Amino acid sequence: MSSGLVDAPTSPSSAPSRRGRRWLRRLVAAGVTVVLLVAGTAIGVYLKLYGNVKHEDVAADLGATRPPKVASTAMNVLIVGSDQRDGKNARYGHRIEGERTDTIMLAHVSSQRDNAMVVSFPRDSMVQLPACRGRGGLPGQQPHVGMINESFNSGGIACTWKTIETLTGIHIDHFVKVDFTGFKSMVDAVGGVEICLPERVDDDKALLHLHAGRQTLGGEQALGYVRARYGFGDGSDIGRIQRQQMFIASMAKKVMSGQTLTDPVRLLGFLNAGTKAVTTDPDLTPGVMKDLAGSLQGLTAGRIRFVTTPWHYSVSQPGRVEWVQPQASRLFHIVARDAEPAGIKGGQTKVPRSKVQVELRNGTYHSGLGTQVAAALEQRGYHISKIGDTARKPYPKSMIMYGANGETRVPTLAKDLLAGTPKLVAGAQTSRLVLVVGDDWRGLKALNPGDSEALKGFDATHDTCAG
Repeated sequence: MSSGLVDAPTSPSSAPSRRGRRWLRRLVAAGVTVVLLVAGTAIGVYLKLYGNVKHEDVAADLGATRPPKVASTAMNVLIVGSDQRDGKNARYGHRIEGERTDTIMLAHVSSQRDNAMVVSFPRDSMVQLPACRGRGGLPGQQPHVGMINESFNSGGIACTWKTIETLTGIHIDHFVKVDFTGFKSMVDAVGGVEICLPERVDDDKALLHLHAGRQTLGGEQALGYVRARYGFGDGSDIGRIQRQQMFIASMAKKVMSGQTLTDPVRLLGFLNAGTKAVTTDPDLTPGVMKDLAGSLQGLTAGRIRFVTTPWHYSVSQPGRVEWVQPQASRLFHIVARDAEPAGIKGGQTKVPRSKVQVELRNGTYHSGLGTQVAAALEQRGYHISKIGDTARKPYPKSMIMYGANGETRVPTLAKDLLAGTPKLVAGAQTSRLVLVVGDDWRGLKALNPGDSEALKGFDATHDTCAG
């Protein structure tokens, strides 16, 4: 029996309703499809990035007497630049067995994720190295005084991790190892990184030829730039560390800017290159990296600071450096306890040393004096842009030559010198200071033990073209 509903003619108002329901079902189906495609793409991207990262488990090699984790939510990541020269890296020099560390840094991210500090350890530092067991064909390390970068070749990243923890008392959470090829890929993925040079560089040994001024380096040039020693400044490892820090600061600015973050293709390319470039501990997964990146979204370049462990040249080991105490221990204490770097007192000058670029000119017949003075100034945190000789000799008096743009920097340098008369050069446009070393040169004033200005370093807004 019919109910009279099934066979009833369709009313004018029912047809649009059915068509509306069909349209709604199609819309929902299409929406679900899009969501699945997006989700599938996201999962695919995540799996791709996860698959890129190489892991090395070192937990068993760190020992049972590690520093305590004082600031529980802060994160400390050991970063090493490997100079391994096999495989894709074989083109960068003669084949050397094993790996060494061109770069050793510790990145500290605060508990509140509102500031970060990158501490560099000079690779020529003479330190007390701890015992490390051999692994992966490496011989291990016996306790002795040696260069800090020996640990990597003796016991790999595990030994470097243990060495840094032992020396600093800082609990390290993760490590990241980057090789030559990976570094190049990351630079290329962000479209190059901007630098500024005070003068032209022609370094045949590094295959590096760059013009003076502001310019953007691709991966190949960038690798030569951060690795070269002898074509820049005083040719020291400390000068190279300063250059590496400023390059990373410039790269950080670009990654954090709209040029990268708002460009999905470029961002994915950077993430893809970055994850391919590194070896990490198993706990530093792309998921952890993603969460960390998300928590740092409010961090500005001005809150990322770069500091070199306070140092001086070794008297007993020529060409090597030793850490200055108590300044080095104070720096490590700040990092271990996640203290606010801005809270450090000292350095009453209006312009910090890290913001002062100095060109050295030797006005005496004392060969090599310019290089010696440059090294002494670098120990204080100054940036040395060039070392040379004056056109005529001798100069009886040491002078600080400056232009109108550099006038505010003069008191900073003058305060550190035992001899040096300021002299204004009319028409000079640069803010860089030129220190002419004369026959009256008597060195630098003794550093006050409470002077902790070097611990402040410089932030990622630093502009190398400012000089």
